Amino acid sequence: MELQREAPSLLELCKQLAIDNVRYIGNVEAVDLHLLEDILPHCTIDQLTRIEDATIGRDLSPVTNNLWKRFYEKQFGVDNTNNVIRRMKQKKVVFKWRRLYEAKMKVIEEEQNQIAKKIKQRYEESEAKRQSRQVRLCNKVPPSSSKRSFCGGSGSSNSFSNLKGNLMKKAKMEYLNSHEAKIHATMRKNALGRKSFPTQSNPRSSKPNFPGNSLSNSKLAKPVARNNSN
Repeated sequence: MELQREAPSLLELCKQLAIDNVRYIGNVEAVDLHLLEDILPHCTIDQLTRIEDATIGRDLSPVTNNLWKRFYEKQFGVDNTNNVIRRMKQKKVVFKWRRLYEAKMKVIEEEQNQIAKKIKQRYEESEAKRQSRQVRLCNKVPPSSSKRSFCGGSGSSNSFSNLKGNLMKKAKMEYLNSHEAKIHATMRKNALGRKSFPTQSNPRSSKPNFPGNSLSNSKLAKPVARNNSN
């Protein structure tokens, strides 16, 4: 003979309905604690926090304290949980596990913020050093030839003098190769030729040169030669 299953009671149906819709539960001030002991263990941390915050006029810690201890142990480990229990016994104090959980989460959050700040600071310092190296490299690039003579610094006057000399040489070569320079050279050459062979403006004397005259001139020249020898 097969055993017939008993139909669930109305209370069991209500508890199961509450468990299935626990994400919608808020204020449970009117619910008995023995019912909450069956419903609240199915809550997540956020759901349990919301229910306790919504139930303002009632302390749910007799039911939720063990639930928060379980969350603490799951989040931070068994050893950390046992250390907290041992310190509370030594100091003869008792704290609710929700407060311990929230305090521990706050400490971890602050530590993470400090680590994030250090990472950000190191990144900014590294970025500043990288940009500083880029600036130094750009400053070491030599200026172009067209600007070098006009830039400040050592050797600027020498560079300007060299550039001026090169420009003068280039201008001189361009002038010597020009058509105008060749015309001037031809004119100077002709002028020098005329100075070397000047034209006599006075006509030569028509008086013949007789031998007597030359003889007399030679006679007069001889004593002068003797005197020079003496």
